[in-house]
Amino acid sequence: MKTIIIGGGIAGLSAAIGLRRAGHDVLVVERSSFLNEVGAAIHVPPNASKILRRWGFDAERAMADVALIAKNFDARTLEPTFEKDLSYMEEKYGSPWLLCHRADLHNELKLLATQVHGEGKPVEVRLGAGVHAINPETGTVTLENTEVINADLIIAADGVHTMAADLVLGEPIPAAPTNTSAFRFLISTADLKSSAGGARKFLDYEGSMKIFIGEGGKRLVWYPCRRGQVQNFVAIYPDSSTGDGREDWNVNASTTDFLAEFDGLHPVLLEACCQAKNIKSWKLLSRKPIRTWHRSRLVLIGDAAHPMLPHQGQGGAQAIEDGQALELIFYSFPNSPSAAEIGNHLTLFERVRKDRASTMQIYSSAGQDEAAKIQAAAREYVKNGKIPTNQQEFYDWNFGYDIFSHCHDVMGTASADSEQG
Repeated sequence: MKTIIIGGGIAGLSAAIGLRRAGHDVLVVERSSFLNEVGAAIHVPPNASKILRRWGFDAERAMADVALIAKNFDARTLEPTFEKDLSYMEEKYGSPWLLCHRADLHNELKLLATQVHGEGKPVEVRLGAGVHAINPETGTVTLENTEVINADLIIAADGVHTMAADLVLGEPIPAAPTNTSAFRFLISTADLKSSAGGARKFLDYEGSMKIFIGEGGKRLVWYPCRRGQVQNFVAIYPDSSTGDGREDWNVNASTTDFLAEFDGLHPVLLEACCQAKNIKSWKLLSRKPIRTWHRSRLVLIGDAAHPMLPHQGQGGAQAIEDGQALELIFYSFPNSPSAAEIGNHLTLFERVRKDRASTMQIYSSAGQDEAAKIQAAAREYVKNGKIPTNQQEFYDWNFGYDIFSHCHDVMGTASADSEQG
């Protein structure tokens, strides 16, 4: 089966790995001339790391840290307010909670997709290939250079602003401002250790994820990456400015901009954050779960299908789950399938993924310490079982999820229905 994947980020490469392993020909077209991720870190929780491990992901080569403890503090006083041991993750859920630099995760995914060795045919990646138009019925993608490419399956993995979402739904579905923004920056551990301030004490906890909770919805998230050599910071705050309605990770900001929002932090935190040399400002956009992800030969995945806020650290993880589901559902799928055959299997893909990812969208609108806020909204998508009401219940529901059994059950039910029909 010939597949075109639009977008070479985490979602696109995860789908490419999955479909390569399923035995298909895969072409990734990426608008950028450089297949690189932004300078920031990312969570790879157990529900995703167990998939990466199955694919042959090398956590050592990706310089991943293992999250061992979560700690919350009052941002003004530094008084601890919460602590949870995370060292049991591998034993309980079968895989650790990893903390990666996005570029390192991306490079390892790119290697798994394109290397000569491994299951299936290496994925072809074409850079500088922006998409001008998509025809879901004919399976054609027209590039900005007017080249037309044909495929049996088209996967849109090009983010929240994808044109493909409008095609699938038949109407515009723009992402909406959340009146929340974030500053992102990295600081080397060596720089923090050499400073005279008290921030060094927060480096004593190996694999620690720290949240400093301030007033009015402000919070500073701090965790390591690159084997503890770099510290990642995300500072989330209310922001009523409208901007241009686009999500952009690469808007430059200054220390002055940061201090204008976070001058109420404890002096130890202010001193640490003021060492940042390259601060980015990121407007957080949101989109409610949509009614369907596919039309004919076209399907949405990743942020194109289920964009989510960063509060649960699940954006990349859900994209990786998308890739695993595509592998399992399209495994040993025939060459040159009809649009009806593609559509039937995309319906199965949605049955596996849509309710779960939609629930995660809802949970991601609140912090990990705020699960009770969104229980009612989640009920629509949690068809069976108890809705998580606290952090440990959320961990069990999320990290204990077995995508392999879920795909098997959905495909088995579809096969039984087909035989009865």
